[in-house]
Amino acid sequence: MDRYKGILKQYWGYDDFRGIQKEIIESICSGHDTLGLMPTGGGKSITFQVPALAQKGVSIVITPLIALMKDQVDHLLRRGIKAAAIYSGLTHEEIIITLENCIFGDVKLLYVSPERLASELFQTKLRHMKVSFITVDEAHCISQWGYDFRPSYLEIANIRKLLPGVPVLALTATATPAVVDDICEKLSRSEECGVRSERFNVFRMSFERKNLVYVVRQANDKREQLIHILSRLQGTAIVYVRSRQRTKEYAELLMKAGISATFYHAGLDTSVKDERQQAWQEGKTRVIVATNAFGMGIDKPDVRVVIHIDCPDSIEAYFQEAGRAGRDGLRSYAVLLYNNGDKRKLEKRVADTFPEKDYIRQVYEHLAFFYQIGIGSGYNHTFEFNIDKFCHAFHHFPIQVDSALKILTRAGYIEYTEEQDNQARLMFTISRGELYKLENNSPNEDKIITTLLRNYGGLFTDYHYIDEGFLASQTALEPQQVYQTLKGLGQRHILHFIPQKKTPYIRYTQRREDKEYLQFTPAIYEERLDQFRQRIQAVIQYATNDQVCRSRQLLRYFGETDSHDCGLCDVCLSHRKGGIVSEPRMNTAQEKILEMLADGKPHPITDLRSIQLPTDELDAALSYLLQEEYILQEDSCLIKNS
Repeated sequence: MDRYKGILKQYWGYDDFRGIQKEIIESICSGHDTLGLMPTGGGKSITFQVPALAQKGVSIVITPLIALMKDQVDHLLRRGIKAAAIYSGLTHEEIIITLENCIFGDVKLLYVSPERLASELFQTKLRHMKVSFITVDEAHCISQWGYDFRPSYLEIANIRKLLPGVPVLALTATATPAVVDDICEKLSRSEECGVRSERFNVFRMSFERKNLVYVVRQANDKREQLIHILSRLQGTAIVYVRSRQRTKEYAELLMKAGISATFYHAGLDTSVKDERQQAWQEGKTRVIVATNAFGMGIDKPDVRVVIHIDCPDSIEAYFQEAGRAGRDGLRSYAVLLYNNGDKRKLEKRVADTFPEKDYIRQVYEHLAFFYQIGIGSGYNHTFEFNIDKFCHAFHHFPIQVDSALKILTRAGYIEYTEEQDNQARLMFTISRGELYKLENNSPNEDKIITTLLRNYGGLFTDYHYIDEGFLASQTALEPQQVYQTLKGLGQRHILHFIPQKKTPYIRYTQRREDKEYLQFTPAIYEERLDQFRQRIQAVIQYATNDQVCRSRQLLRYFGETDSHDCGLCDVCLSHRKGGIVSEPRMNTAQEKILEMLADGKPHPITDLRSIQLPTDELDAALSYLLQEEYILQEDSCLIKNS
């Protein structure tokens, strides 16, 4: 272990590991399939970056987050660690160079998206690499029981067949016991590889965050409450909302109240997102109002409060987003603003996310009309998808269409790619000689042309992807100035500039069927509908249960039953102020009730009178046991839940 500590000290400056980092590193370095359950901010990256440096070969890191890939690669390169990433936007040549560098041993960590795993080029090159181990980040995405299932993660099983004997390290910050079992099953070594299937070594770090205070605040006027909270609490903040429009509205609200704020969502240009994120990380902007597109991989330890204006779809999502507060270990707050309208909105999401099967069939048929695809044709054809134009043409609502397309994707009829980020590209339309003879160029145009020629080759013969942010840094221009200058050069017919855009795509993975023959199995529809409904109900229960400590509720959701009251959340404080029974006395009353029901028979509620404890203690214990479903009430009788 001294060797691992030496690497930790050399590259990160830490003297020792924390939590379960040491156990995970020892397990994966011994060749064991390993699963690490660590809360947000628990130091997941150390558990695969240190063993990658300690072993020969390259570690493949599979993550769905391109922004996180780029961020981690940049951090590693600054530490002198050889790392690279493959993602959409790279040219074919750049991808080949990166993969060959891995083959020749010039890369220690290679980050890839799960979609890249199915690429023939990637698999061909992978066979020639010396791979130390595979890291699966956000491993809950492989589980159909998980809140964020991604079919592309299932491709990891095929990659394991290409790399017999190479162990897997799976990491997640949000997994219920059922999801943990499913992760291990989906990632287990295949017997087809000639490798004996082994059980995963599972290491759990408590999800408890003692410095993080969870609060649910009943708020009829959420705008007023938001300003009140941010006026009372000092320090950096994240405010989460569900729509892009609301990010701007709430940021403007805060600025009018004298609170420094900006907004962030996936629809903004990359340069704008980078600029706003950097200003927030550097403390120049205090509050960032964002959709859930913001936060993954953000390494800002001093976030003092995370406020949710709108409820997430699951406890997993809430726990992960709330966990971005207080990573420095200092007192921080996670606040959920809730009112009666939120319950109706949450329940409506069930119908929006799982529209009726006949509606899904209708969307499929309208899609064929939209692209004029006849029955029996269309296989492997790809189309840009303008959802607004589609909805206008066929009188649909975008939310339900989006959900229908996702279900059709899971059923295997189409592949729906949401807002694929197409990098800007350009090509000169005049010769190099003509370019040098140009006169009357503006200073900005000269800067851009010179920088393009210095940094990109082949621009006179073909289109090449460019990075507008890189051009801005090289020319000392603002991103908007770069964009306007490139557009101006295009209007002068000096070059052809295709700006970056985010475009959804539809690809037919089967020939078009008659809609009446579409099949949606229970695993694709009914089972996932039931899971989603349960997750929605868990959020409602968390928001409305004012009898059990907030931290306890969250930890029990993730299978941690041996927890205790935090003493700081809104529930604990109200109990303390209201003189409600203390935890030890509450436990005694609970035990007595459970003893009475241990025979498994129904008992009239009046039997509680036989327990020699104060009525207020029995009432509180009964309320808790019913709320947590340890016992059930049928008519006027109580029975232990088996």
